[in-house]
Amino acid sequence: MNWKMQNSRWRILVMYGLLGAIALLTLFPLLWLISTALKSPTENIFQSPPQLLPLQPTVDNFFKVWNALPFAQYLYNSTLVAVLTVGLNLLFCALAAYPLARLSFPGRDWIFIAIVSTIMIPFQIVMIPLYILTVQLGLRNTYLGMIFPSLASAFGIFLLRQAFMSVPKEIEEAARMDGSSELGLWWHIMLPAIKPALVTLAIFVFIGAWSDFLWPLIVIQDENLYTLPLGVAKLAGTFSLDWRLVAAGSVIAIAPVLILFLILQRYIVETDIGSGVKG
Repeated sequence: MNWKMQNSRWRILVMYGLLGAIALLTLFPLLWLISTALKSPTENIFQSPPQLLPLQPTVDNFFKVWNALPFAQYLYNSTLVAVLTVGLNLLFCALAAYPLARLSFPGRDWIFIAIVSTIMIPFQIVMIPLYILTVQLGLRNTYLGMIFPSLASAFGIFLLRQAFMSVPKEIEEAARMDGSSELGLWWHIMLPAIKPALVTLAIFVFIGAWSDFLWPLIVIQDENLYTLPLGVAKLAGTFSLDWRLVAAGSVIAIAPVLILFLILQRYIVETDIGSGVKG
């Protein structure tokens, strides 16, 4: 018995050690970025072997970056675009996924297959047609122009459809017997039941919208509408690639995403929505 217990403990130690090594390897780029942002101008950021802990840590790089460029405006633009993108994407994806999951109509499965198939199409293929359509709609140099390609996504429809399909039919039938309309059933019953899937999709959409560089670069020419990725790119040119300042700007850009994830990660859990349903 003692041998089995010791063997089990060693397995647990090895497993946690392996997981810790993987976590450290994954977090190393982020730690290196923060370390570079905190290093003073007198430190050599390219020394070998590399020095992860700053010898003379300073936050002056963050203040210099914040004052050199209108980072407050960039932060506002990114926040507005990301929040609107998340809200509209959740709305349209949920409206599209619900009938594909819970309603019966001719061609439903084929429509779903066609939607999911678009995931395999690279964005670069549809980029030019999207840009032409955006210009024709008068959305160039506007917030809506940056949001336009992300109003709905095939991945979001797929994710929410699978979540809707997991809701027990007994809940839906009970709501119909109580006289609930189709829209009321979708809003009051179905959406609360798939809250973890909605939060998961919101995080993915927010990260994608927040970090998007290519599409805003194409559709935005007014620097007052720049998002943080465009601002960080401009920052690199402003300071002739002073990596301490670029790293400081990058930390400012990714901090809201990390904060959002830490706040919402507790909601990304699978809930037993059928626990109250008895056979």
